[in-house]
Amino acid sequence: MTQVLILMGSKSDLPVAEKATELFKKFNITFDIAVASAHRTPARVEELVKGSDADVFIAIAGMSAALPGVVASFTVKPVIGVPVAGKMTMDAILSVVQMPPGIPVAAVGLDRGDNAAVLAAQILSVKYPELTDKLLNHRKEMAEKVEKDSLEVSSKF
Repeated sequence: MTQVLILMGSKSDLPVAEKATELFKKFNITFDIAVASAHRTPARVEELVKGSDADVFIAIAGMSAALPGVVASFTVKPVIGVPVAGKMTMDAILSVVQMPPGIPVAAVGLDRGDNAAVLAAQILSVKYPELTDKLLNHRKEMAEKVEKDSLEVSSKF
């Protein structure tokens, strides 16, 4: 069973997706990943979404960033949109956050595949409570890094 399906509008979105896959591997969350364009291969997007048993979808796209909305149109499961920086950064951001009534997409920041993974894990933790401890440990690790960085910076002065 796949817990998360990651769809990218193009292969160039892979570095953003890899931020998510790193956390999924750390949290032992199963995932599949594919390239499918909302504009160039809409039938493929529909086939992948409707054929998936995933609990959560992550859609990563730049430019007009229609992919998250198109994915959401084919499922009632949670969809997390990740806008990708590029020539049309504002267009990508607004496309993900300005969805019409009734077809919501959760949005994370620009190129924030890592935050998409954390949000997906939080959503999944409702069904898979063992993820709660992993999420709490992840937050603890982040806090420890901040403390370490603070000591390093303050020791220079």
